[in-house]
Amino acid sequence: MEKAVIHREKEEFKDVHLVLKNASSKQFYEFSFDMEDFPNIRLKNITNLRETGLTFENNRISGIPGINSLHELDIEFYHTHDENNTETKKVHLLVNADPKDLWKNIPSDTNDAYHKPDDTSHKGKFLDRKIAVVSKRGRSHAHEGKFRDDDFAVNELPGDWNIISVADGAGSAAIAREGSRLAAVSVNNFFSSEEILTKIEKNIEITYGITESSEETKSEAKENIIRLLYEGVLHVYHVLDKAATENSFTIKDLHTTLIFALAKKFDFGYIVLTFGVGDCPINLISSGFSEVKLLNRMDVGEFGGGTRFITMKEIFTDDMVSRFKINCIRDFSYLVLMTDGIYDPKFMTESRLEDTESWKAFFDDLAGNNDDRVKVDFINDSDTDQQLLTWTDFWSRGNHDDRTLAIIY
Repeated sequence: MEKAVIHREKEEFKDVHLVLKNASSKQFYEFSFDMEDFPNIRLKNITNLRETGLTFENNRISGIPGINSLHELDIEFYHTHDENNTETKKVHLLVNADPKDLWKNIPSDTNDAYHKPDDTSHKGKFLDRKIAVVSKRGRSHAHEGKFRDDDFAVNELPGDWNIISVADGAGSAAIAREGSRLAAVSVNNFFSSEEILTKIEKNIEITYGITESSEETKSEAKENIIRLLYEGVLHVYHVLDKAATENSFTIKDLHTTLIFALAKKFDFGYIVLTFGVGDCPINLISSGFSEVKLLNRMDVGEFGGGTRFITMKEIFTDDMVSRFKINCIRDFSYLVLMTDGIYDPKFMTESRLEDTESWKAFFDDLAGNNDDRVKVDFINDSDTDQQLLTWTDFWSRGNHDDRTLAIIY
């Protein structure tokens, strides 16, 4: 009778249709066998699993599979009352192709007059913090051997000021890659003037009561700060306009967005002066994600009228003042700037840019909770920039634009 029961339970397990969820090559995979309906059956081994790149332990398959294929696996099992007799059950595991492998990665033309690296990164100091910035050519450009249109520039300025600028060249503009480079570099160069920074600083001291003054004087000081920021942005436009004229382009050929954060630490807190045109956000994250603040106006959606560019003369008359922000904070955890290559897949809508849960999920992703198990370490940060560059290679269906991300931490 006992042998008959053992035989029946073995046969029932053999006959059950086990379906393993599909895997994707080069992405972490795990699958646990539910043996609740077979209390007397024990899984011993999967003999031909190793060739897939996966391992089996404690009823669980896990690992990162290699080449895509349909694998026939042999599960060795036994009955708890007949441990010496091992039998085999066949199951199938489908490993799908990594979608990344379907995209070509053709290097851009190094002989082009406006060539720049397909990927680049920067790591260093920013105020009393650290900064890591990466810019990666998108898959759509890499597939056709085109150039990276994103760019950025980071500079330490006189008087302990720092600036980070990020620009996203328009894909439809012929020389957008040069437009974004010029925009980022020229705005940083403008604010490298000790004279301009001194003027800004004096007005900040009035605005925040370091220099005793009336409310009217404080209001004038704020206007002076914005006027100086405006002059920096107008300088960018003139640089781009001049470059277009000298090289027989139209300024539309250099279409690019631009965001920047000009910052300094004072005794009373951090001053962060920001500007934005286009659909790239600047965000300040408070300690413990208690508050998240968007520091620039975004040109997105039906009411935003679509993306705007620094090369459009009309932006200088279209409520330009609303594009500048003066922020004073005692402390912060992160200051983040990004292009839409990051913003679109990770946040999708503007409303999520001030949602603390969305930012917790974003930094959880950076911490390694992603399909590729890629982790960016902001504590042991000897190669944070390279980790961040690897992280930006994440897969997101339909989102293959250039990706630029700057994190001050």
